[in-house]
Amino acid sequence: MKLDKKVAVVTGAGRGIGKAIANRFAEEGARVIVSDIDLAYAENVVDKLKKAGREVLAFKADVSSWYEVAQMFKAAEKRYGGVDILVNNAGIRRDTPLHKMSEDDWDSAITTQTRGSFNCARAAQKYMVRQNYGKIVNISSSVPASLGERGQTAYASASAAVQGFTKALALELGRYGINVNCICPDYIDTEMVRNTARKEGMYLDDFRRFATARIPLKRMGTPEDIANVALFLVSDESSFISGQVINVRGGP
Repeated sequence: MKLDKKVAVVTGAGRGIGKAIANRFAEEGARVIVSDIDLAYAENVVDKLKKAGREVLAFKADVSSWYEVAQMFKAAEKRYGGVDILVNNAGIRRDTPLHKMSEDDWDSAITTQTRGSFNCARAAQKYMVRQNYGKIVNISSSVPASLGERGQTAYASASAAVQGFTKALALELGRYGINVNCICPDYIDTEMVRNTARKEGMYLDDFRRFATARIPLKRMGTPEDIANVALFLVSDESSFISGQVINVRGGP
């Protein structure tokens, strides 16, 4: 198993891409902290993994809160002794035209993704530096995201910030044997993407036709496609890859 006994924290893991990553890591032997702001979703993922004999723990955390993030990592240390892998997946979209956007809309989109990634990386690096080993994967988005509609100023700004954060953190933590990379999924069939399509007044079948017409591989991606890339980046197979922003979108 590629991640045998490694300890992984995956945020926003109650559904979608985060859920697929948590499942994939657990299949490869990792002990996974399944974190989500909605505990019921996290527990649902954990219940299924436990039935399959995996070592997993559900934890409710708002990643924009340093206190809640600190408590989550303390729980990981108490249960498993530390942390080897962090996937910063938690994020939200607040697509609104600039002239209609409130400060709360801006803050919620920016804070969850940027402060959340900062809080979790800050907590995780303590364990990783100590053991001179660690893997951090940030999940961002293409800028702008696939639909290319207006109203993405907050989401695009947060995504661009996470990409810059990845490169800077890779430089800072590399001396401690810590790899930091970023995955930018696009045209992935998730609830977030489907909700965005609905907001634009598109039926799901129409959106899928719209998307596949623009994807060289002629299909939409799945959360499992992203999970496979994440697995590669946290495995020893990618030990000389760091500071990279990897687009996963079925084409250039």
